[in-house]
Amino acid sequence: MYADPLDAAVPSRKVTLPGPLRAALLAQRGHLLSWVPISLALGIGVWFSLPVEPGAAYYAACGTSALVLAALGLRAGEAVAPLLWMMVMVLCGAMLAGARAHSVAEPVLGFRYYGAIQGRVVDIDRSSSDKMRLTLDRVVLEDMRPERTPARVRVSLHGDQGYTRPEPGLTVILSGHLSPPNGPVEPGGFDFRRMAWFQGLGAVGYTRTPVLTLARAEEGQTGLAIFRVRVALSQWVRDRVPGRAGAFAAAILTGDRSAMPREAVEALRNSNLAHLLAISGLHMGLLTGSVFAFLRGAMALMPWFALRYPIKKFAATGALLVGAGYLALSGGAVSTERAFIMVSVMLCAVLLERRAISLRSVAVAATIILLRAPEALFSAGFQMSFAATTGLVAAFGLIRDNRDRLPRPPRWLGPVIAVVISSVVAGAATAPFGAAHFNRIADYGLIANLLSVPLMGALVMPAAVAAAVLWPLGLSFLPLWVMRWGLEWILLVAETVAGLDGAVTHVVAPGPLVLPLLSFGFLFLICWQGRGRLFGTPLMLAALLLWSQAERPPILIAQSGGLVGVLGPEGRALSKPRGDGFAADNWLENDGDGADQESAAARPGFDGPKGQRSAQSGEVTLRHLTGKKGAESFDGTCRADVIIANKELPPSACQTFDLLTLRRTGSVAIWNEAVPPRIVTSAEIAGDRLWTR
Repeated sequence: MYADPLDAAVPSRKVTLPGPLRAALLAQRGHLLSWVPISLALGIGVWFSLPVEPGAAYYAACGTSALVLAALGLRAGEAVAPLLWMMVMVLCGAMLAGARAHSVAEPVLGFRYYGAIQGRVVDIDRSSSDKMRLTLDRVVLEDMRPERTPARVRVSLHGDQGYTRPEPGLTVILSGHLSPPNGPVEPGGFDFRRMAWFQGLGAVGYTRTPVLTLARAEEGQTGLAIFRVRVALSQWVRDRVPGRAGAFAAAILTGDRSAMPREAVEALRNSNLAHLLAISGLHMGLLTGSVFAFLRGAMALMPWFALRYPIKKFAATGALLVGAGYLALSGGAVSTERAFIMVSVMLCAVLLERRAISLRSVAVAATIILLRAPEALFSAGFQMSFAATTGLVAAFGLIRDNRDRLPRPPRWLGPVIAVVISSVVAGAATAPFGAAHFNRIADYGLIANLLSVPLMGALVMPAAVAAAVLWPLGLSFLPLWVMRWGLEWILLVAETVAGLDGAVTHVVAPGPLVLPLLSFGFLFLICWQGRGRLFGTPLMLAALLLWSQAERPPILIAQSGGLVGVLGPEGRALSKPRGDGFAADNWLENDGDGADQESAAARPGFDGPKGQRSAQSGEVTLRHLTGKKGAESFDGTCRADVIIANKELPPSACQTFDLLTLRRTGSVAIWNEAVPPRIVTSAEIAGDRLWTR
């Protein structure tokens, strides 16, 4: 019998842990799967927070460390081994994020372009200014080599566009402006460049000239057949369900929100009902649940069949197929993919005769999504949907485990109590994440959800299923009529609740540590077994305390140089009432300020004529020069501590942020405690990453 050489390399003595710690770790056996996505998320978060793009040495070190820890984990005791495997998962998460980022690399436009743009339509939506927007692939740009041409560009359509009706697969040509995806509107803010990198978008822009057809859609239909069906179905629904209810129905059935009135969307947001508009876990769950119940009920009506075959598994298979079709028709949005994965895991659990709804199912779904798209970790949809799902599973699991201790309500009251509990738990679990991402809390959101969600589940989605079943018979108009009035009720609730005094509370943006700390505390409270889970509570309280102490930059400068914001006693004053609206709206939202740009520009703070504004913020004086005349007025004399311009300025000894400087630094934040002031740029915060080069 030969000795294993590894035995000589690795000591056989086990690591001895203190008794209480060992007991706490052993109590986690059987619940370790929940920590896999948490560990992966930690590694992904670390990779994205690196200031410099890691090289081969980083990945080699991660891979080697993971192998060593895995070898130790195989030999460690049952209490220590899970900790070692968690560290392996953290390292795998970091390597996974790097692999994903490099795998989606595509050319990014490196300059501002104006000229001919040719491409095939692969997506149609609407911009924040409510203009039609086309995403094009197979892009051809004038005088640009193919290897430097972005794989995809996105163009907003302005002006008269009555010459061509965009449709999937249509090859179009137009004259327009393109530029690289913009960076954050303020240092540390949302980085559109990163999102565009993972979406394969190499340039964004607009056109004011008509879009013309270069080749018919039939010539580029490969891979776009489902997209055409989606567009046709959306139009079919709107033709049969009139008005805003038809646009709402098209949105929840196909993901096409292009016809939704902006006022209706804003009302849904301010009443905390916007989740009903996006195809997410609620819609996927209601649809597949309705199909599952319909199929199982139909098969149960045939006793000879129901007694011989596993009708529950057949119904789960049918619901899974319908869910896959719903995913395809909805355009495959990230939120819909996430919802389908979660539903698939649960239906597969039914097929395997396991408990369909459990924290293990949620963990498997989260792991699959992070493996497929690590960048999804930072999206509001991922965070809010898994916060809601995790909270609901934990809450109803707690009720199930303590059923004998709780009073039993009348049978008819059970569904009502379930809806109330679901709304309260889901609302509480998602509220911090919604407030962090959207800077608002819908104060009456619980009321709106109690009045709307039951109708969506009991009437709207079943009517959609019935419409699909009755369509071959030409009777789909009956369930569509029912669906219409259900959606009209939801819109009425949204408008009524959003119109109440104090319906919305605006919230200041949290610091970078708040959400990670809050998320880990929340997950620790739910996933850890034993009294130690209470440690999650002080972590969450610490996150909320940090949030309450969040400080906003006294001075903000847009990357264009065309807008400056100064924080004053009445809120942030802006240097102009129009232009750079995206930056202005985001600054005010992050301040927790509900004012619009025009109102903020009317606040005291800036003086002087148009093009030559000045302001005082604390110890710092500002001079803002815009337009050609404003730039020409600069003679090199430092009449302020900081000079900002949206044109190029001549060299001087002054602290200037002109157009060329801002293209290099990105947006700027300035603190006004002293002179010279403390300055932070977006370039410093974003670092040297793939999407910032």
